Amino acid sequence: MLKKIRLFATDVDGVLTDGGLYYSDSGEQTKKFNVWDGLGLVLLKKAGLVTAVITMDQAPLVNVRAAKLGITEIHQGVLDKLVILKELASKYGIRLEEIAYVGDDVPDVPALRAVGFSATPANAREPVRKIVRYVCKAKGGEGAVREVADLILAAQGVKVDEGQRS
Repeated sequence: MLKKIRLFATDVDGVLTDGGLYYSDSGEQTKKFNVWDGLGLVLLKKAGLVTAVITMDQAPLVNVRAAKLGITEIHQGVLDKLVILKELASKYGIRLEEIAYVGDDVPDVPALRAVGFSATPANAREPVRKIVRYVCKAKGGEGAVREVADLILAAQGVKVDEGQRS
């Protein structure tokens, strides 16, 4: 199943971040991202997978982080993440079974149920942990995305230390 994954999509808050909302004195929102997760996304893209972020939130800093990682499929303010996954599948000519998605809370459930490989961070909400194929050892914002990326890359014969297929 992981061998066939062609698109990797992830939620942001609680998956790429620790789920905390941080605000400066001026009211500007900030988020803490993990470099391991970022490199995992870069390695997936380098291996030829489409990478995407899909989030209900709308934060300019998500665009900044995604651009730094070379992610062009950035979807913010999304209430129905499955709709976006279907649009991406159509756009790239792939099936939902060829998509991996990482989410952590109830709004992610329809997307998690529809894809070929679903995963969630260790600290995700219980209803989500019950329905996914894989519960990460790492928490959200602490390497969960990298953990899933490493599983996909290994299944596809990509050496993580070099980012190339063996």
